[in-house]
Amino acid sequence: MATFLYKLGRSAFRRRRLVALLWVALLALAGVGAATAPAATSSSFSIPGTEAQRAFDLLEERFPGAGADGATARVVFKAPEGQKVTDPAHKAVVEETVAALKSGSDQIVSVADPYTAQAVSQDASTAYVSVAYKVNAMELTDATREALKEAGHQAQGKGLTVEVGGDALQTMPETGAGEIVGVVIAGIVLVVTFGSLVAAGLPLLTAIIGVGIGVSSITALANVLDLGSTTSTLAMMIGLAVGIDYALFIVSRYRAELAEGRDKEEAAGRATGTAGSAVVFAGLTVVIALVGLAVVNIPMLTKMGFAAAGTVVIAVLIALTLIPALLGFAGDKVVGRKQRKGAASVAGEDGKSGKEEKPNGGTRWARFVIRRPVLVLLVGVLGLGAIAVPAASLEMGLPDDGVKPVSTTERRAYDMLSDGFGPGFNGPLLVVVDGDKSAADETVSAIKKLEGWAAVTPATPNKAGDAAMITVVPKDRPSSAATENLVHDIRDATGDDVLVTGATAMNIDFSQKMNDALVPYLALVVGLAFLLLTLVFRSVLVPLKAALGFLLSVVAALGAVVAVFQWGWLGSLFGVEQTGPIMSMMPIFMVGVVFGLAMDYEVFLVTRMREAYVHGERPGEAIVTGFRHSARVVTAAAVIMIAVFSGFIGMTDQMIKMIGFGLAVAVLFDAFVVRMAIVPAVLALLGHKAWWLPKWLDRALPNVDVEGEGLAAHVGGTGSEEKPDLVKV
Repeated sequence: MATFLYKLGRSAFRRRRLVALLWVALLALAGVGAATAPAATSSSFSIPGTEAQRAFDLLEERFPGAGADGATARVVFKAPEGQKVTDPAHKAVVEETVAALKSGSDQIVSVADPYTAQAVSQDASTAYVSVAYKVNAMELTDATREALKEAGHQAQGKGLTVEVGGDALQTMPETGAGEIVGVVIAGIVLVVTFGSLVAAGLPLLTAIIGVGIGVSSITALANVLDLGSTTSTLAMMIGLAVGIDYALFIVSRYRAELAEGRDKEEAAGRATGTAGSAVVFAGLTVVIALVGLAVVNIPMLTKMGFAAAGTVVIAVLIALTLIPALLGFAGDKVVGRKQRKGAASVAGEDGKSGKEEKPNGGTRWARFVIRRPVLVLLVGVLGLGAIAVPAASLEMGLPDDGVKPVSTTERRAYDMLSDGFGPGFNGPLLVVVDGDKSAADETVSAIKKLEGWAAVTPATPNKAGDAAMITVVPKDRPSSAATENLVHDIRDATGDDVLVTGATAMNIDFSQKMNDALVPYLALVVGLAFLLLTLVFRSVLVPLKAALGFLLSVVAALGAVVAVFQWGWLGSLFGVEQTGPIMSMMPIFMVGVVFGLAMDYEVFLVTRMREAYVHGERPGEAIVTGFRHSARVVTAAAVIMIAVFSGFIGMTDQMIKMIGFGLAVAVLFDAFVVRMAIVPAVLALLGHKAWWLPKWLDRALPNVDVEGEGLAAHVGGTGSEEKPDLVKV
């Protein structure tokens, strides 16, 4: 592989104008496709194989035109202290609002008058107007949303407090300034790392091109593939991070090759052949982890994984082709002025300065770890173990209006409904009976014998009389254990012809599906990546150590997520105004994404150690060599990735905020604790055994030549003069 990539890098360097033109043309083509493609008409969320989904499908079949999957809204009215919404003046305001809503849009199915729909609280302090729409929230027009907001706004200032809630106000997540700050921080880190604006600009430029192509392609295909609103955000998040990192490693290796006296084309070829090999395998681990999300069998999650994986593939291809091409355009400017002067001063001394190279920070740290491996290992493992403790209290659910900032009208409407009608009112259960009226009445009686409900409505049959709907309002809040128990009790107390759905039941089924899929998903992803890393490192213990280290870092990251978003520790620092359950898909999503990203650092760092070991260095020396040449770049890459992910914490969408925080802390733990501390400590303790591979497995595995032995022979004839250079670089 190294030889093939070496030739690819040299070819891209020589034909740089053609390569650059092709990538610009792809970006333009994707951009035109995104601009001309019709907007996505749906963002459906389904959970195949669950009772909640079967109930939902039955509703669509037996209650056609009822908008079972349509958006809903609630306009909530609250009277001043000591007054009632049934007072004539206040009642007139509510009825005006009902009339305005009915005439506000042709996408409306129904508007329920609170005085005839029993939507007034017992103390008459609060009432709400229910609005049902024909289409889901993503298909609502801007005019429809504006009409809803305007109806609520016109009622304000007329003696009532009016707020609007429901998924009808759901829009695309707003992008905060944090993403821009993340990219700016990445640029600063690159400038400090390289000491050259040109070298720093290349990874940023190529990452933006890659993300531009990826996100534009997703936008162009969103309508055809029914892609959700968060799909492009995830692709942007991961594409930016890996795009910058992959380019960073190749540019860094190119500069190192130039420092060894190679000409520019040769340096580009060698950088692509060696660092490019690591990029390919690192990218493969990320792709495996993202594509593996299909195991969960939730269409939305599968599409998110495939879209993000496509962006990673684009980042790898750009790193292998566009980066060498742009290095050809950059010339000597890719090396800082100080380094150019230093190279000129030693050129007359055959590359020898006459004194030993001063140990850098990576060298000093590696030597410290080798001297005290047990201490470093214990501190790292115990420290992450302590941070992981909150993960034992993990409560999962899907975010609703209750976790939105109190500054939003949705959150204020949620609170007003809870105060006026009880905490369970925001999470009603919808019971669907597949049977006639007598079966529905029996179901109502069975439910009323249970505990935990606040209200049970009479059964509402369909026109054919072969199905009915029953609404059950729990006593407790939607995300509580009591409400979850009520759902299970209803299912246990009724027959197979009675199905429970609604947002709360969906959350419960979704969380259960996530839990059931976690072990198979871990086995698939970790198993495939283990085989891949065994192929790269030609070792059994190194991939095993990599996988165990990953599990430690991801559990610690989940512990941090629980502490901030569920317990509220430092919540104000991260913009968390309301604590609540952790998003149901968070554990399995973090396992997938973080595993792929964690293996990036494992591959980049340990391949340099493997390279040195293969060329004759002792295990301890190989660790030091790997850190001397890779620690600074891996550190910069980790800081960049943390900065990019942290930028998404500033988004208004709670799910994106949680994902950004979780990925940022996971990279922090994995890169700086696991890869920089625990990995060298374990390798130092294992010594030669770290690189052991059974002879039968060694013969069975193909040689992918990541450490560049075949490349050395290819470019150097005998290879005798080239191998030492590969060790030094």
